[in-house]
Amino acid sequence: MLCAGFDAVERGGELKCRNRNGTVTAAISVDEMVRDPESDGIIETTRGSVAALPSRVRLRFIDADSEFEVRAEEAVLPDEDIQSASQSEMPVCLTRTEGRQTVERWLAEARVSADTVRLTLPPSRLDVGAGDVIELGDTGEARLFRVDRVEQMGNAQRVEGARIEPESYRPIDIDEVVPRMRSILPPVPVTPLFLDLPLLTGDETPHAPHVAVMADPWPGAAAIYSSDVDANYQLNQIVPARAPVGITETALAPCGAGLVDYGADLIVKMEFGVMESVVDDAFLAGANLCAIGDGTPDGWELFQFRDAELIATNTYALRHRLRGQLGTETAQGGDWPAGSFVVRLDGTSVQIGMAERKRGLLRHYRVGPADRPMDDDAYQYGALAFDGIGLKPYSPVHLRGVLEPGGDLSYSWIRRTRIGGDIWNTPDVPLNEESEQYLLRVMQGATLLREEMLTAPSWSYPSALQAADGLNGDFDIEVAQVSASFGPGTFAVLPQSI
Repeated sequence: MLCAGFDAVERGGELKCRNRNGTVTAAISVDEMVRDPESDGIIETTRGSVAALPSRVRLRFIDADSEFEVRAEEAVLPDEDIQSASQSEMPVCLTRTEGRQTVERWLAEARVSADTVRLTLPPSRLDVGAGDVIELGDTGEARLFRVDRVEQMGNAQRVEGARIEPESYRPIDIDEVVPRMRSILPPVPVTPLFLDLPLLTGDETPHAPHVAVMADPWPGAAAIYSSDVDANYQLNQIVPARAPVGITETALAPCGAGLVDYGADLIVKMEFGVMESVVDDAFLAGANLCAIGDGTPDGWELFQFRDAELIATNTYALRHRLRGQLGTETAQGGDWPAGSFVVRLDGTSVQIGMAERKRGLLRHYRVGPADRPMDDDAYQYGALAFDGIGLKPYSPVHLRGVLEPGGDLSYSWIRRTRIGGDIWNTPDVPLNEESEQYLLRVMQGATLLREEMLTAPSWSYPSALQAADGLNGDFDIEVAQVSASFGPGTFAVLPQSI
């Protein structure tokens, strides 16, 4: 009521709302008034102290034109020192113009209503009630008062009111403030890519997979919920940043690990993020590590690139590559068609929480904008199982075979380690497994001829065992390091013929 400038009054048993506009309801002369025995005269007028009135009025309200933010407007008396201020806060929606007009009206009303009147009317003027505007011309100067209080005194009634001026109710002209509203973006789905990767730095949780999330526009953060069943989901992880992800426009041919790939340019169109070149020292220190894959959790090869040339909008040619990094040299045989995903591992992808005992078990995931509830249509659902590739031993290297004079075959190899393999001042790299074990298989085509568990990186295949196994023609020697947590790692293969 105060904000909109109207009064609620009772008339004939009905509640009526009247705008405060200063329209005179009744004109009363001195001759129509009754002398009150409790007062000294027929009419009692009081003038309030100007010093006690506020010089500044401020109103806080909800801006109806600007995303419902809380705004404040104020009115100040010109050319007057501010002695006191009045502040109000209302849970109403107003435009800034309406808010300014409201405080200007309040300030004007406060100055005028300091003058009050008190008088008694006879039974013939019982039509005057609270909310009416009466005009008094007792001194030759017409003044208007709004009746605020009526007290019945037998057949007469005592009336109290405050002075008004109709001009205070007329809205002042104020230049309309054009609101600046941010564009409203509806929630859009986020696309997660789950990556079951080897250890990248050695500080990660070995069995936990990584997830890279992308969306356009980015919702600010993404939430990952997980559960053992498709119900009772719990918040697993918050992803604060969008991952740099691209799509290959050319195929990537197979290439040996540990050697620089000088093959044809790998053309990648980045959907999100950028690529950049690095110097040799940074390249050899592990910079520009990327994952290329088909989008399945375990279908990823890690590679590095040194040179990135921007050849079109968000499109890069990647050259001088190192393939099959961190034990991923056999992923998909290193042959990646056009349309493969490329994820730049710059720290924006995060690991999800998963107990080691749940490796290999199908779990349910929902990924979506963190500011939306989990049942929102923007959430993506997936049921996935992860092997925990961070626990998987690397394949041995330098697998060699020697034919001894008596017909025996001797084989040797060198193991690799998942953590701490770049330390050069020790006799050997750390084992990083519970014990040193290898699984050796003799394969002839798809037939397993012999399988041995070994505790040393060498094995002798006597001619008598060869004859007992029926070994003849072409065959393969396969060797994998064994982890007590993961089992056999990737097999190194040595083709042989006798």
